[in-house]
Amino acid sequence: MTDLRSSEIHDELEGDTLHEECGVFGILGHPDAATLTALGLHALQHRGQEAAGIVTTDGKQFYTEKRMGLVGDHYTDPATLAKLPGYISIGHTRYSTTGEVALRNVQPLFAELEVGGIAVAHNGNFTNGLTLRRQLIADGAICQSTSDTEVVLHLIARSKQASSSDRFIDAIRQMEGGYSMLAMTRTKLIAARDPIGIRPLVMGELDGKPIFCSETCALDIIGAKYIRDIENGEVVICEIQPDGSISVDARKPQSAQPERPCLFEYVYFARPDSVVAGRSVYVARKNMGVHLAEESPIDADVVVPVPDGGTPAALGYAQRSGIPFEYGIIRNHYVGRTFIEPTQQIRAFGVKLKHSANRAMIAGKRVVLVDDSIVRGTTSVKIVQMIRDAGAREVHLRVASPMIFHPDFYGIDTPDRDKLLANQHADLASMCRFIGADSLAFLSIDGLYRAVGGEPRNRQAPQFTDHYFTGDYPTRLLDQGASNNVRKLSVLASNG
Repeated sequence: MTDLRSSEIHDELEGDTLHEECGVFGILGHPDAATLTALGLHALQHRGQEAAGIVTTDGKQFYTEKRMGLVGDHYTDPATLAKLPGYISIGHTRYSTTGEVALRNVQPLFAELEVGGIAVAHNGNFTNGLTLRRQLIADGAICQSTSDTEVVLHLIARSKQASSSDRFIDAIRQMEGGYSMLAMTRTKLIAARDPIGIRPLVMGELDGKPIFCSETCALDIIGAKYIRDIENGEVVICEIQPDGSISVDARKPQSAQPERPCLFEYVYFARPDSVVAGRSVYVARKNMGVHLAEESPIDADVVVPVPDGGTPAALGYAQRSGIPFEYGIIRNHYVGRTFIEPTQQIRAFGVKLKHSANRAMIAGKRVVLVDDSIVRGTTSVKIVQMIRDAGAREVHLRVASPMIFHPDFYGIDTPDRDKLLANQHADLASMCRFIGADSLAFLSIDGLYRAVGGEPRNRQAPQFTDHYFTGDYPTRLLDQGASNNVRKLSVLASNG
């Protein structure tokens, strides 16, 4: 993999968007543990398309299969699943931000320790991971990956606690940032969520067996029952007892703090059919469009979503404004990530590789384009021009989230701060000229809070994690140092 692919090709083919790094899935005590984990990861594929891994145990040995690429490219093969026997399994699907794209960074990570074998996987980033890593290496630790998940394994190994569960808790007490984490031993499946609840994690049940996963859509695909969300700061330990029964021990080992789930789960990351923190993602996104129409009305002929992320918000905008909704852009879902060579000739096709204008719905009309977010703005420029080339009389861009001013340190792939559109222009008018639209408007932060069922933002006690819009980071950023450049913060690979 080259730097060219991760920057220019990423922008052109995947869209000018933010990317979550990863989803996790785990199940305990089921004879089809590996197959169910593969299905769960398939449902979580939107959270990471770069690589996937599964670890299982039959109570005697651990079995690991890791692959670069999509879940469906590897884990639908019966021969691969046959290499993963056992009744406990955890899986991970990954999208990296910093660090190398390499098989050694693919999770779950596994190690043999004094207390036995243990595998760990997590979604999110530790904001003190680099600091702890340096301390561990100075003390003689030998790191086999560039992932900050490995720091947790080292901390578990060095803990003086007697049991694997207590060692795990001892380790995560030392970690800061946003994370949802799974760990497994020969008899246990352990789930943990950060003290603020930035990253999502839910508990389900299938045939009496406990499941933990990043989103409810992973439960739906296997017909599992949703039980509850894992609480912020909670650790849940499920263990197979000698008589075959399963015990469940829920603990709150860290100081209680008000929950602040990530707003971008609702704006973009979570699948529309998921429920996050008790809120339907699809309903929230439609509500964003409703509030956007109320805040930024325009006289137009047709509302067109930028697919797929902008579709629910565009429906809400159309319903509230009374302007007809049409699919004025058709998305090609079969554009791959890895088969296209990073040449200038291919890059010149730009956004047309993924989106095509539906001229019959656009020509001669005043168009309201609705997108979920704008990061760099480069793709917005090309989509607006594509709509004009299809014959639109006017193009008005409406964005169903606020302007992004700040980088993220909790598990979102964020460009350098100076590459964010909102920081490159002095005002909204300048941004509008750059994009080439007739008008441009963003949803307000209070409108976004209302759309997801909250009250207007309370500066003293925000209900959500929203630092990318406001600069209000909910935790310390020990690895940040004096730099605001997320790419300079750490040599660690993102976890997802």
